[in-house]
Amino acid sequence: QVPLVESGGGLVQAGGSLRLSCAASGRTFSNYVMGWFRQAPGKEREFVAAISWNGDSTVYADFVKGRFTISRDNAKNTVELQMNSLKPEDTAVYYCAARNFRIITAQDKNAAGYAYWGQGTQVTVSS
Repeated sequence: QVPLVESGGGLVQAGGSLRLSCAASGRTFSNYVMGWFRQAPGKEREFVAAISWNGDSTVYADFVKGRFTISRDNAKNTVELQMNSLKPEDTAVYYCAARNFRIITAQDKNAAGYAYWGQGTQVTVSS
């Protein structure tokens, strides 16, 4: 089990920034690829970003490239998502997830590959 708890969501104006954080419990945090997904009302959950076990490799959805940055601190068991230049279409519930694999692969964009999920944090971007 890898309990995950997200924080940092909120309301921000278009063009603004937010930093999401996900705290994990357990001593095996570094064994997992960590990912961020989001789900807007009436839409399917979609991949945002993922990071390898040691932070050396990252992958992003095309719609966030250059605006979002994923990072992790294995000493603190945390993964973060820095979101800049936010747009109203970024409004969604953002979820942190852990995948029992250490390196980045094509499967990291598939929500079904993640075994553990947080409860989500709401991000609302006003125009």
